Amino acid sequence: MVNVEQLGWNPAAVGELDHRILKAPHVKLRSVTEGPTGGAVFAVDLRINLPNTTFLSSTEMHSYEHFLLYGFQKYMPQNFISIGLMGCQTGFYLVLFNEGNAEKICNVYENILNDVLVASEVPYVNIEQCGNYKNHSLELAQMLARRVLDAKSNWRQVV
Repeated sequence: MVNVEQLGWNPAAVGELDHRILKAPHVKLRSVTEGPTGGAVFAVDLRINLPNTTFLSSTEMHSYEHFLLYGFQKYMPQNFISIGLMGCQTGFYLVLFNEGNAEKICNVYENILNDVLVASEVPYVNIEQCGNYKNHSLELAQMLARRVLDAKSNWRQVV
């Protein structure tokens, strides 16, 4: 049985929470699913905006998602499964295999966002690797990364 508290997460904040009380940006463990023969899949919320207040544009989300995809593949190649957009346009779902340490995840996220700030282009922006390769903005991704990094001291304060 995975001990989420030992991994650095607040057990009271794990799972689905009332969206009216959430703070943002935050990094929150959504769930842990243990496999029947071992291993565990960790789903993590990378919330950017407060729910039901302000929303990310499709261009912001798209470019930021490309950076998250590139970064988590780079820094956590053995653990990274997927990054997904929250349909409500307030953040992203990160899915990892056998890695649920809150500090490690936050450190990798910070590294990725620092990479965004010094990037000269959005990763995978070409017709071969992106289904909407014209809908990107390095400037918007960098502005978003700066805003999220500026709030790093509060990432773990979910409610």
